[in-house]
Amino acid sequence: MGDKRQRMKQKRGATTTAAAAPAAQEAEALNVRSFLYVGGRDCQVAHLRQIASNFGAELIHHDGGLREAVSRIDNVLPSVDCVFCPIDCISHDACLRVKTGCKKFGKAFVPLRNGSKSSLERALHDLQTARARAN
Repeated sequence: MGDKRQRMKQKRGATTTAAAAPAAQEAEALNVRSFLYVGGRDCQVAHLRQIASNFGAELIHHDGGLREAVSRIDNVLPSVDCVFCPIDCISHDACLRVKTGCKKFGKAFVPLRNGSKSSLERALHDLQTARARAN
């Protein structure tokens, strides 16, 4: 999806520094070694960790504010490569905290359509495919 946006911007001739920032974040997301997964369903965390390890990455989970303090997100963000966030299973406060934290620390923010295992797997596969095309 990021490639489509980039091509559209190039067609319009828009090359601003604001447009360069998301491209840099996306390029960084291609080299995911560890990522933060905020929200989702607790019963799927073990499955999500397995999916991440299949792609050679480590998953760090935050429940999105159900039991864990939302402020913990700020402590974890500097140590991860990007953040995945299922938009259907997260509090508004946690989602806002993640988005502003990603901008602050220059991390890629990858919203997921839902909290399913296949949604994460698809996103990681897309990142892997983009990395292969970049090399």
